[in-house]
Amino acid sequence: MRRRTTALVGSLVLLAATGCGAADMTKQASPFANARGAKSVTLSVQSWVGAQSNVAVAEYLLRHELGYRVDTVQVDEVPAWDALSQGRVDALLEDWGHPDQEKRYVQDKKTIARGGDLGVTGHIGWFVPTYLAKQHPDITDWRNLNKYASLFRTAESGGKGQLMDGSPSYVTNDKALVKNLKLDYQVVFAGSEAAQITQMKQFAKEKKPFLTYWYSPQWLFEKVPMTEVKLPPYKEGCDADAAKVACSYPHTPLQKYLNADFARSGGKAAAFLKKFRWTTKDQNEVSLMIAEQKLDPQEAARKWVDGHPAVWKKWLS
Repeated sequence: MRRRTTALVGSLVLLAATGCGAADMTKQASPFANARGAKSVTLSVQSWVGAQSNVAVAEYLLRHELGYRVDTVQVDEVPAWDALSQGRVDALLEDWGHPDQEKRYVQDKKTIARGGDLGVTGHIGWFVPTYLAKQHPDITDWRNLNKYASLFRTAESGGKGQLMDGSPSYVTNDKALVKNLKLDYQVVFAGSEAAQITQMKQFAKEKKPFLTYWYSPQWLFEKVPMTEVKLPPYKEGCDADAAKVACSYPHTPLQKYLNADFARSGGKAAAFLKKFRWTTKDQNEVSLMIAEQKLDPQEAARKWVDGHPAVWKKWLS
């Protein structure tokens, strides 16, 4: 997710004003980005459903309350920073922490400006289904994982236990963790958030064991209860060297970022996006409608907006 994570219901967000399909923003700019005199905004949308929910609600309000034309473009986490710096997109509404990009673009080049807290705290970890944790309570301590490795073997894990990850494009520490903690496991990528969710739901339906990289906030916890495996405690700097990581993931207050020029001259749209701040519960409510109930993102946004005027009207004041 994020500093880490996944491509879910991609078709729901790829219908951008530029047409169907995910645009490679390292090569192609939105036709609306930096259009002189045009009342338009271009939002970067990440592939996981929580990020899609942010964009859906922001887009709905920009269109219907502020009268903007909105373009949304799906782009992976690190390229999104490049696109934002170049003005190819105006705003990134959910970042899970990219210190290298932040130093380069915010501190040094000053081409990206901080947009404030999203209001949601993200956390990545390793999880097992709660029904498995109840059967084997000690499985939630990483020091006991090798004892249970045989439970998690799959055709893809090469005789070792499988640790399921999402997309190879996500930034994760899992391969280093497996190596440095001397665990008899193999990281296996599902390919996307959607594929990972499908596998977890199938395992849960059959009450099979699984160990997975996962994150909160995420609507799936409401459908498949999971319990976190305790890794060695996180301490500031313990993940500074990617090859030597042997600690858990931090709890990360998720951040928004704006193109610096847009932050200065983006008018009501920029002011609105800076004030956009909601709770994990709010985000999960929209995510559940998109991912589980299969609502179009703008319909999900409309339903949330209709039910929460006291929240979003503060963003427009």
